[in-house]
Amino acid sequence: MSASNDVAEKIQQARRDAENLKEQIRAKREAMNDTTLKTHTRDLPALSKTDRMRVRRTLKGHLAKIYAMHWAEDRSHLVSASQDGKLLVWDGITTNKVHAIPLRSSWVMTCAYSPSGGFVACGGLDNICSVYNLRSRETPIRVCRELNYHTGYLSCCRFLSDRQIVTSSGDMSCILWDIEAGSKVSEFSDHDGDVMSVSISPDKNMFISGACDATAKLWDLRSGKCVQTFRGHDSDINAVQYFPNGHAFGTGSDDASCRLFDIRADRELMQYTHEQILCGITSVGFSISGRYLFAGYDDYNCNVWDTLKGEKVFTLAGHDNRVSCLGVSSDGMALCTGSWDSILKIWA
Repeated sequence: MSASNDVAEKIQQARRDAENLKEQIRAKREAMNDTTLKTHTRDLPALSKTDRMRVRRTLKGHLAKIYAMHWAEDRSHLVSASQDGKLLVWDGITTNKVHAIPLRSSWVMTCAYSPSGGFVACGGLDNICSVYNLRSRETPIRVCRELNYHTGYLSCCRFLSDRQIVTSSGDMSCILWDIEAGSKVSEFSDHDGDVMSVSISPDKNMFISGACDATAKLWDLRSGKCVQTFRGHDSDINAVQYFPNGHAFGTGSDDASCRLFDIRADRELMQYTHEQILCGITSVGFSISGRYLFAGYDDYNCNVWDTLKGEKVFTLAGHDNRVSCLGVSSDGMALCTGSWDSILKIWA
């Protein structure tokens, strides 16, 4: 009996020591926090609220709710996924459909374009990441790889290259895959809730994940380990996106706030909230300079925020249902929003 008491006491002592160390880290971090982003940018000129973006293209073709979209790196093409069971590849300039790919499962939740423009991928409630070769001569294009290891729905996928892809899942894990071999390279497990979104760093060595445990985590793709955990949100994080310079990232949550976190300072820099915005955020993206933060909301709108000052600049209204996804083209010249109204809109 005394031996088990000793073990229990040691566990309690270890917990106390861990809490003590956490408190020391918090105190040290606060001591080094000499200013806030809002204070530091107080004298910065505000962004013009009259230079509104307008709808330049409307992409119609899906027959059901659009759940995801992703730009190609060539600046003009994009892929969208809808629960009509189709993956559509578009030319965003001409609005033509380049490919219409029928899916085995219509319950799709994510899609991605490879950096080379040669592949697209998608996944959803089938728990599988399906990869398609756009250079295939088959009509219609058939799946070339099915990456099957997750035990929960596939919430997000992002290519590192034509050979590697990162996926996140409702099974609380992320996986790095070797596409050619169709095998798992490494698994990333540290979240306590469904992982909803991932964003790859510009140097492709790290990635950020956001989850239903209200935390965002920074992972090292080389070591397979969680390097940092970022707290602050009060509810599920639905979307994460790297800041263009790779030293910070934005998040969007069901707590009706977007936030900016700095990786090097290991802390939250800014919250983007408004007393009249009470609904959740589905998607986030940055302008190429990083000065604008775009966020898609459940109330059918896309709000545009001044990243540095934390102020709402204007609202992009035009969809008739939830804005489920958005993305900024690689040259920064266009924003695309996708909605449950089955339409994609390109703004500039």
